[in-house]
Amino acid sequence: MTKAREFRELNDVELEHRLSEAKEELFNLRFQNATGQLDSTSRLAHVRKDVARIETLLREREIAAAEALKVESNG
Repeated sequence: MTKAREFRELNDVELEHRLSEAKEELFNLRFQNATGQLDSTSRLAHVRKDVARIETLLREREIAAAEALKVESNG
C-alpha cells in the first residue's frame, strides 16, 4: 500500500499511469479471487484503497486548477 504522501510527489501523467496500473491489478486480483486462486485477499483492499487515493488526488488537483482559473478570470 502506497502512502498518499508518495502519490502527492508525482505529476498528473505519472498518477494517471499509476491509476491504470492499479486498476489493471485490481481486475486481475478480482479475477483470481473469483476463481479461487488468490492467496492474499488483503491485497484486494490495498489496491482498491490505492485506486481511491489516486482518484481523490487527481480530483483535488482538478478542483484546485478550476479554482485558480476562476480566481484568475475574476481578478
